[in-house]
Amino acid sequence: MNEFLIIAIFIVGYLAIVAEHKIRVNKAASALIAGALVWTIFILFSSDKEIVTEAIGKHMADISGILFFLLGAMTIVELIDSHDGFDIITQLIRTRKKRSLLWIIALITFFLSALLDNLTTTIVMVSLTRKLISDERDRWFFAGIIIIAANAGGAWSPMGDVSTTMLWIGNQITAVNIILKLIMPSLVCMLVPLIVASFMIKPEKAIQPKPDESKQNHVNMFEKNLIFFTGMIALMFVPFFKTLTHLPPFMVMLLALGLMWVLTEIVHRKKQGKEKRPFSVVHALKAIDTSTILFFLGILLCVSALQSSGILITWAEYLMKHMPNQSATILVIGILSAIVDNVPLVAAVQGMYPLTIYPTDHFFWEFLAYATGTGGSILIIGSAAGVAAMGMERITFFWFLKRIAALAFLGYIAGAGVYILMN
Repeated sequence: MNEFLIIAIFIVGYLAIVAEHKIRVNKAASALIAGALVWTIFILFSSDKEIVTEAIGKHMADISGILFFLLGAMTIVELIDSHDGFDIITQLIRTRKKRSLLWIIALITFFLSALLDNLTTTIVMVSLTRKLISDERDRWFFAGIIIIAANAGGAWSPMGDVSTTMLWIGNQITAVNIILKLIMPSLVCMLVPLIVASFMIKPEKAIQPKPDESKQNHVNMFEKNLIFFTGMIALMFVPFFKTLTHLPPFMVMLLALGLMWVLTEIVHRKKQGKEKRPFSVVHALKAIDTSTILFFLGILLCVSALQSSGILITWAEYLMKHMPNQSATILVIGILSAIVDNVPLVAAVQGMYPLTIYPTDHFFWEFLAYATGTGGSILIIGSAAGVAAMGMERITFFWFLKRIAALAFLGYIAGAGVYILMN
């Protein structure tokens, strides 16, 4: 009974998020209500409420880490933007041809995602497109390709996607091998939708640059360069510092934010009041979209309840037992990760199959990393990158489903085909 109610609330909440513009209720509110209700049902029908309380605490530790990571990354990006730092990149991009710009943005996203991670890269690149493109629907289309490229780029790097990182830490894959085996399938996963998207664009259509929204108090060139390069280095340093120290990513991101905070205070120490305020971290914290973070919280609460109640594990076990073809099973799990978070799905599969059955760098683990890393692109709320872009640009679920989902699915299948042929 409790499992039925949890699934029902999750579906209703999911539909409310999907129909945000129809029902005129912010998706963050729907996600928070659904997240709180599923846990309420879970604890009311549980015979041991202490175990459920402990499970909430455990999941909140993981969830808060993701939220603080998101908060830190969004603040650093906002800080760079407030100092006109992205002008350094936009000035290098001379083209106004839509096709050329789409390819440049996609390729930068793909490789940057492997260095940073798909979430941080999406935040950076969506912020960049805001400086380049004035038309909202053009930005939405670019954001859709950014989501595909970020998830594809993150899949082949042990630091690029949470699910790949989990398999790396669990010793199911090794760093060098996953790069060598997945870079080509991941590249195809990005290139196929990019090529198709290029043909969807009218040849004569050019990007209209966003009008110059110059700030009343300009930063000088030294301040602009200092904040931009320090901010980007801080973001790129996060995965390497995490690997060296084994600290959770949010701790490293908070350290980076703290250092940026001190730097901006020193740089602008001679300014006073209104002159200093736009360039401060306090102002950046007010400028970021808090509803996006709350939306993340609600979604992750829903998924954690599905995980703790055993529903996700049951689904995964059912798939693994009733689908004899190993590749088909992993492909379905990848598509399922577009509906629910890929982290609990990967965790469930890790728990089901020890290394004695599938040793390190086995086809099974590599293909699982690809599928769960890229499958989330099919729906906009199927990955952290998609949720972040959705919150930043107010992209609707149905617009993404109509314009981007088929492209993402085509790339997902094409990349999977390349990996299977390679092996």
